[in-house]
Amino acid sequence: MNQLSTPPEMLAISPDVLHAAVANGLVTADQAQGLRDLERARTPALEAEPHDDEKFRFISGFSDIFVTIGLGLFLGALGYFSGDMIGNAGMFAVVAVASWLLAEYFTRKQRMALPSIVLLLVYAGTVFSAVAEAFNPSPGFGMGLGNHGGLPIVVAGLVTAGATALHYRRFRVPVTIAAGVGALVASAVGVLFMVTPDFAIQAAKPLLLACGLAVFTLAMRFDLSDPQRQTRRTDIAFWLHMLAAPLIVHPLVSGLVGEGGSDMVSAWSILAIFIALALVALVVDRRAILVSGLSYAGFAFGALVVKAGLSDSVVPLTMLVLGALVLLLSAGWHTLRRTLLPLLPGALARRLPAHT
Repeated sequence: MNQLSTPPEMLAISPDVLHAAVANGLVTADQAQGLRDLERARTPALEAEPHDDEKFRFISGFSDIFVTIGLGLFLGALGYFSGDMIGNAGMFAVVAVASWLLAEYFTRKQRMALPSIVLLLVYAGTVFSAVAEAFNPSPGFGMGLGNHGGLPIVVAGLVTAGATALHYRRFRVPVTIAAGVGALVASAVGVLFMVTPDFAIQAAKPLLLACGLAVFTLAMRFDLSDPQRQTRRTDIAFWLHMLAAPLIVHPLVSGLVGEGGSDMVSAWSILAIFIALALVALVVDRRAILVSGLSYAGFAFGALVVKAGLSDSVVPLTMLVLGALVLLLSAGWHTLRRTLLPLLPGALARRLPAHT
């Protein structure tokens, strides 16, 4: 009797529950999508939630923000007092251990999204800093190459990658994979300074670009294995894209900026790169690439505005153009994808998120 009288909306399964059910093997991704399609078909058009293939859980409520503020205050004070007593390397080690212990409650037990991300980033950063500081102690937060070449960075990156692997095995926080890969990228840069110290600065940009492309490839492996974006793999891919984007964009564009930012050729080249990145972002349905390129696109627009003789209005005009571009891309995102995806090979298009 009570079941028959229960309002239909009270029986609805939330997206988070479906996501967890797929991750735990209770239902398949196809079955979960079938439930979503059924719910969408039964939901009035005005009440339907806007479709977004790039959703990820960042906060579950204001309690996440509240706890994150508390974590920042606690870990900051803990670092301050431990640094006074046992030095920088010991301070970083203490904060790393505290971050792990706090994750045992807020991540493993409470499953709080934002605190889990913050604790992981603090853990990875302090592990890296502790190892680098042990190799190259300094009065401040010295993490330079010092007299050891790139060895501190190489060792710190490898240790951090191993530490984040243990963290992921314990807590399964999606951002952990990106943190570990980022540590390996740092190790690669350290090896460059060890092998070719005289040419390291010149070779750093090509190396970072190669690393960015490798990270992007890894992100796409996770994305292509979950085209419906219903499992933890899509969250892992999101953070890998966030890491890959600056590694790709910065080496491509920073050289043009450094060689002559006011030159018209440089400005148009930057805009051409930004358009190419926008096409890639549309095809793979990941906006992170565009976010990383916005600052450089703004620089290029500013250079063109100055060249046009409107230097007094360069900042507001640049903001206006960039804002309009972001809004236009946001409004026409799915329409543009519907245009681009049919142009791709069928085997690839089927493994990408469907256009809507």
